[in-house]
Amino acid sequence: MTQVRSTAAPSIWPPGLPRSLAYPPVPVGSVLRAAVRRWGDRTAFVHHDVELSFTELGRRAHAVAAGLAERGIGRGDVVAVHLPNCLQYPAVYYGVLLAGAVFSPTNPLLPPAGLAAQLADAGARALVTWEPVLPVVRAALQGTGVRTVVVTGPQQIAEPAAAVELDGLPGAVSLADLLAADPADAHRDAGLDPTTDLAHLAYTGGTTGVSKGVELPHRAVVTNVLQSACFSTGSVPALDDAGDVTLDQVSDPAEHPTRLGTATVINLTPWFHAMGVIGYLNGQVMGGSTVVVHDRFDPQLYVADAVRYRVTGIGGAPPVFVALLQVPGIADADLSSVRGVSSGAAPLPVPLIERLHDLLPDAVVCEGYGLTEVTMQATGNPPHTSGVRKPGTVGVPLPDTAISIRPLGGGDPLPAGERGEVCIRGPQVMRGYAGRADATAEAIDPDGWFHTGDVGVLDADGYLSIVDRTKDMLLYKGYNVFPRELEELLFAMPGIAAAAVVGRPDPEAGELPVAYVVRRGDDAGAALTAEGVLTAVNELVTPYKRLRDVVFVDALPVSPAGKVLKRELSARERAGAATTS
Repeated sequence: MTQVRSTAAPSIWPPGLPRSLAYPPVPVGSVLRAAVRRWGDRTAFVHHDVELSFTELGRRAHAVAAGLAERGIGRGDVVAVHLPNCLQYPAVYYGVLLAGAVFSPTNPLLPPAGLAAQLADAGARALVTWEPVLPVVRAALQGTGVRTVVVTGPQQIAEPAAAVELDGLPGAVSLADLLAADPADAHRDAGLDPTTDLAHLAYTGGTTGVSKGVELPHRAVVTNVLQSACFSTGSVPALDDAGDVTLDQVSDPAEHPTRLGTATVINLTPWFHAMGVIGYLNGQVMGGSTVVVHDRFDPQLYVADAVRYRVTGIGGAPPVFVALLQVPGIADADLSSVRGVSSGAAPLPVPLIERLHDLLPDAVVCEGYGLTEVTMQATGNPPHTSGVRKPGTVGVPLPDTAISIRPLGGGDPLPAGERGEVCIRGPQVMRGYAGRADATAEAIDPDGWFHTGDVGVLDADGYLSIVDRTKDMLLYKGYNVFPRELEELLFAMPGIAAAAVVGRPDPEAGELPVAYVVRRGDDAGAALTAEGVLTAVNELVTPYKRLRDVVFVDALPVSPAGKVLKRELSARERAGAATTS
C-alpha cells in the first residue's frame, strides 16, 4: 500500500466526522446482513490457513440460528458461548443473535465452580462449548438450567462436519448438526426491540472481585460498534438498500490510509471479552476486514503472520506489545504495511509507546479506554494521520460520549487537571447488572452517569489520563499511593519488560508499595538488581511513594484479555504477611 501523507493541520477530532451520530434502531444481526451483501466473497476470517468468506459466514450464522430455533431456543433465551477464539466463533455468535437469543460469553479457562456459577447466574438455557474442556463442562452442569449443549472442537475448523464427543452431556449435539439446518435468513430477530431486548449478557473481568452480569441491549451494542468504527475509520453510519447498517467512509485517504474493505489484522483479543467481540469481531465485520485468528499468543508466529499477510493494523493489550518487541529480528521484519497500532484493556506505559514508534514509524499508535459496562469503548486517541495524540492519555470521548471527573468520595465535577473518579455517560452505557439492583444503583447515578471506579484526569483539551483504579490505590500512613505512577517509572528503566505494583500489609504503615518485575531477556535485564531498581525509582518520587521491595518473577499473572491480575499478587503479599506475623 502506498502511504498518502496528510498535509492537514494537527487536529483533535477526525475531519468530517460529526460529534454526534445517527444510530439506526436495528438488531445486531443487521451488522452481519449488510456485511455479507457488501463484502461477499472477500475473506472475513482465517484460522490455521482455513479461510471463511463473508458469504459463507452469513450462511453458517443463519444455519446456527435455525438449528437453535429447532431446539426451542429463541427470543430472550440465554446461550452461553464457552469457546476460545476459533473459526467457528463468529458464526455461533451471530447465529445466537439471529435466533433472537442472548449471547453470554464465557471464558473457556474457567474452573468447574466458576463456570457453574456463571451459567446459573446468567440463567443459561444452552451452552456452546469446546471439546477439549468437556471434563470441566460435565462437572459444572449439575444445578444449572442448561438443557442443550452444543459441542465443537479443533477438528471442525477445517472439517465442519467432523465428529465430536457428546457422551454424558444433556441434550448434546454437534455444531455440525446446527450447521446442517436451513441457511436462509428467516428474520427471527425481526420482532426484537433494540432498546429493550438484550443482545449480550457479558460478565465483568473479575480482576478485582466477583464478576457481575452486564446487561447490554441490541441498541447499546450496535451503537458502540458504530461509535468505535466511525471514529477509527473516519466514517458515518449508513443503511444499505435493504435497511441494514453499514459504514460510509467520508474521510480523506490521507487521513485514514486504510480504507474500508482493505484492512487485515491479527486477532488475539478473546471474543469472550468486550474489546474482542465489539472491536475485533463486529467492528471488523462491519468494516470488511480480514481477521487472521490466533488461538494462542506465539510472538514469533505473530510477527511471521504479520509479514505474511501484510497486516494493516496491530492491536491488543500491553503485554502483547511487550512480548512482540522482544522477538529476535523484529527490527528487520517487513512491517511496512502496518498503518495503525491500537491498545486497550490496560494502560500502555509511555516508554512502550515510544518503542512502538521507533519500530513502526509510519503507524499511528492509539490507546483507547473502556469497560464491559459501557459495552466496550468510551475514549480513544485520534486515529487520523494529522490527529493530536498525547502519550500517556487514552484520548478523547467518542461521539455522543461524555466524561466527567468526580471527587473519590462523591461531589460535583472537578476542573481540568484534578484527579478523581472517571464517570461516563452515553448511549453505550449498560442497562444494569443482572439481578443486582443495588449494585446497579451504586454504579449508575440518577443522571445516567456510570461511576467506573477508575481514577483519572481530564486535561484542558478533553484528553483523559487513567491514573489508576480506586481498588488498586494503596494507603501508606494515610497517603494515597497510585501504583500506575510507579509502574511508569519502572517501565522507563532499561531491562524491565513488565512491572506491577501492589501493597504489602504492614501493621504500622498500612500498606508498603512493592514492585513485581519481569526482566527483559537482554544484557540490561540480566544486570538488574533489586537495589538498583529501588534506587532508580525512589530518587524520583516523594518519600511516601517510595517502593519498599522489588520481587523478580518470570511472568505477571494476566487475564485472557491481557489485564494484570493484581489480586493474585496482592493475595501473595497477604499470605506472606500472615506467615510472618
